[in-house]
Amino acid sequence: MKIIATDRVGAEHVLDGRDGWSVMEILRDAGLPITAECGGACACATCHVYVDEEWLGKLSPKSDAETDMLDMALAVEANSRLSCQITCSDALDGLKVTIAPE
Repeated sequence: MKIIATDRVGAEHVLDGRDGWSVMEILRDAGLPITAECGGACACATCHVYVDEEWLGKLSPKSDAETDMLDMALAVEANSRLSCQITCSDALDGLKVTIAPE
């Protein structure tokens, strides 16, 4: 599966996703500027991304914990998600995300 990630300066990166891995892990391992301070435990918002509108309906709904963490993030939009809470699968092949501002 592929993930298409846009970094904070607008450059697009096509990354190989791994089934069962979080999008945060894929972004971090590719060297993109995702801090992921909590390591994917949904205990911070340093892996905040904007999900392309066409993909929002294909993701599982936000958990209460994810909503709470996003409430503390900067520049939250309707399409904001924590990339640690998006699990790679064939159903998300071509997923487009943009890394949110720090």
